[in-house]
Amino acid sequence: MPHCSKCGNVVDAGAAFCHNCGASQGAAVASAPSMASTQPNLTENVAGLLCYVLGWITGLIFLLIDKRPFVRFHAAQSLILFGGLHIISIILATAFLGGGFWGGSFNWSALSFWAAIHSLIDLIALIAWIVGMIKAYQHERFRFPIVAEFADQLTGK
Repeated sequence: MPHCSKCGNVVDAGAAFCHNCGASQGAAVASAPSMASTQPNLTENVAGLLCYVLGWITGLIFLLIDKRPFVRFHAAQSLILFGGLHIISIILATAFLGGGFWGGSFNWSALSFWAAIHSLIDLIALIAWIVGMIKAYQHERFRFPIVAEFADQLTGK
């Protein structure tokens, strides 16, 4: 099934132009779904799974290099979900632990509270990581609450 080289949309085998973006197809139509010319055998479901493998890092990489809508959605969702959890973790660490080191005395209750919150964030990230990879590999457009709306905005839907 050929895909448009510009937008990644499925096009007819002999089409001269993409019906979605109008780009000329000529010889640029890929004969199989491909992420880039160096990865012609990477299917959408595998690329979607890879968006979650290293959290926001692989989400950012696939968002920048892959044009297929399914992969871009999962890349954006991974970037926003894991990037957001990472930022929340940093902010909470600074709030609970930073003040103790600069304030003179260390607050042990803040450390135990931070450890509990950090464990909860890690558990949420682990569950989201597993669910995201499984659903992407099954070629499902699984939508995490709240995050999916931002992913749609980021991918232009």
